[in-house]
Amino acid sequence: MNTKLTNKNVLITAGAQGIGESITKHFIDSGANVAIHYFSSSDTAKQLMEYAISKGQKAIILKGDLTNEADANAIVDKTIEALGGLNILINNAGSLVARKMLHEMKTEFWNKVMDINLTSMMFVTRAAAPYLAKNDNSSIINLASLAGRKGGHPGSLAYSTSKGAILTFTRALSAELGPQGTRVNAVAPGLILGTSFHNTHTTKESADATTLSIPIQRAGNAADVARAVVYLASEYDGFITGATLDINGGVYNM
Repeated sequence: MNTKLTNKNVLITAGAQGIGESITKHFIDSGANVAIHYFSSSDTAKQLMEYAISKGQKAIILKGDLTNEADANAIVDKTIEALGGLNILINNAGSLVARKMLHEMKTEFWNKVMDINLTSMMFVTRAAAPYLAKNDNSSIINLASLAGRKGGHPGSLAYSTSKGAILTFTRALSAELGPQGTRVNAVAPGLILGTSFHNTHTTKESADATTLSIPIQRAGNAADVARAVVYLASEYDGFITGATLDINGGVYNM
C-alpha cells in the first residue's frame, strides 16, 4: 500500500475495464477516493465502487461519452461534487477502434480515432485543470502507447498517430501547468495481454511473435502498467514532469 495516496481524490477515465480497471483497483488499495468513469462497463464499475466504499473510501461511478464536450465537463463537475476536490487525473480512455490501412482510411474513421484518443483527453484535462490547481501539488498521468513511439503494427496508423500526439501533449502540458503545481506525465505500454484491447485487435500469432522480441521474454499485464501509474501519481510533490515511462519489457526505448 502506498500511504502517500491515502485520501487523495482521483478521477480515472475508462476506469472499469482492462488497464483502467487495474489502475482503479491499485488506487483503491492505496487508500485513495475514486471517481470511476465508464462508457459501457457498468457492472465492473459498480463492483469497484462497492469495493472502495467497503474500505471506507469515497467512490462514485460516472457514465459518459468523453468525445462529447458536455459529457466530459459533467464528469469532472460530478467528481468534484462527490469527492470534494481533485488531486490526480488519469487520462486512460482510448481505443484503436479497428485496423485500417491508409488506402482504407475514411475521414470519418480518422476523426473518430482522434476524438476518442486525443480530443477527449483535452476536454477532460481542460475541465479538470482549475480544480487540480487548487492543490499545492497535483498530478496528471496520460496513457500513451509503444505504438506512439514506433508507429505500431500495420493498420494502426490513426491510433499510433494519436498516441504519438499524446507524448507531445504531455510535454507541452507539463510546461503549461507546472506553475500551478500540476505535474504531467505519461506511460507508454507495450504488449499488455489479458485486456479487451489485445483480445480484440491482436492475434495470438502476432502476440507470440512480439513476445519473442521482448528481452525479458514475457508480455506485460495490466498490473504492470497500474503500478507505474500509481508511482507517478504518488510522487505528487516530486520532480518528475513532462516524462513518458516506457513499460514494454525493454523492447524499445527512446
